[in-house]
Amino acid sequence: MTEPQDPGAESQSPACPPHLATLPADFPEMALDSVPPFETKAEPAGGSDPALRRLFEDHLTAFEDFKTVNEVRLQELSTKGASDALTYDKLARIEARLDALSGQMRSVRRPQLGPGVELEPDERKAALESYIRKGKTDAFDVIETKGMSVGSEADGGYLVHDEMDSRLHSALKEESPLRRLASGLTMSSAVYKRPFAISGPGSGWVAETAARPETATPQIAELTFPAMELYAMPVATKQVLDDGIIDIEAWLTQELSDAFAEQETIAFLYGDGLASPRGLLDYPQQPADSATFGQVGTVLTGAAGTFGPNDSADSLIDLVHALPAKYRRNGHFLMNRLTLSAVRRLKSGSGDYLLQTQLTEGFKMSVLGFPVTECDDMPGMAGGDTAIAFADFKRAYLVVDRQGVQILRDPYSAKPYVLFYATKRVGGGIADFNAIRLLKFSTA
Repeated sequence: MTEPQDPGAESQSPACPPHLATLPADFPEMALDSVPPFETKAEPAGGSDPALRRLFEDHLTAFEDFKTVNEVRLQELSTKGASDALTYDKLARIEARLDALSGQMRSVRRPQLGPGVELEPDERKAALESYIRKGKTDAFDVIETKGMSVGSEADGGYLVHDEMDSRLHSALKEESPLRRLASGLTMSSAVYKRPFAISGPGSGWVAETAARPETATPQIAELTFPAMELYAMPVATKQVLDDGIIDIEAWLTQELSDAFAEQETIAFLYGDGLASPRGLLDYPQQPADSATFGQVGTVLTGAAGTFGPNDSADSLIDLVHALPAKYRRNGHFLMNRLTLSAVRRLKSGSGDYLLQTQLTEGFKMSVLGFPVTECDDMPGMAGGDTAIAFADFKRAYLVVDRQGVQILRDPYSAKPYVLFYATKRVGGGIADFNAIRLLKFSTA
């Protein structure tokens, strides 16, 4: 029996099913054996942020350590049937560092909400700042008499100006993974309706003088996306409001984006469509080869809580191929960090790890050649859940925003603090059921 391998020694990759070693001919863009080694990519002119570069170099070093320790774990499983507790603990610590470094790299490129570039004075901005800091509303009355209505509401509160609204939506896209991946639409009405052709009109070829057969009437369905009310209530101290150095608008924008993004992400995944947007995991699920309009296609791993009996990548390949080719070219993986940790351990037939990272216009991760986005609110692998989504999210999911964010200042309910009751209307739902597939960690 072979002795456990030394951590510093070169290891041999364990045997891998033929499915992993040779992919179908129509799958050249993601052939596992052709995936390049884990490496950095050429930077655009001017180079990357030095802090980002240092973090990425640390990430490279940590991943090399991960590969070394994981090879020891695999060898122990092969020779002893179980991994040593110390090896498993060391691997878990390295993975925690990899996750921490990944998060730091993503935050380096996050847009700042501070003052930034100086803008020309704007009466609406000045009026809103006066309202936020002091509760004064006289400036709003003056603006409205000039025909520049800021949209004061009958039930109290004022709509933020266009620039703040734009900054809030930009911040939400950074904070909410699904909003960032999905397509978006801003509307002025309460409901957006989109007709959808379940089956197109009959068509075919016919000779010039031949009789024209009667064509079938297309079957049309209507998808409805109502905008639901989302609210948040940030709290400020009098000292913060009185400090003229603080960009109070940027502070409030950040507070609202943090609160809104948390609620949006959960709703875009699990919402029931009644009091919130309808989540992509709330729709009925059927096997991918039999799913129809209104159902989301799923692929099974064949084992509960794992990627199959041998923890192979077969189910991931099946998931990718379950998505029609016209959507696959824009495919994107979505999973939580614990599922990503399990994917990080998967290897191709040539022994290369499936998860690749690169530093091009920020920190990027990919599996089978497709980008990966982490979403901590996605389900885990246990219990037969659909822990991985693979989709052309731009076509699969639609987020609708009703124009305008309303703010009501409340200095009375929580003295000496000042509450800001903010509301916005958001809707969402699946717009194309053919553009998304889910991986279910189950046998049925």
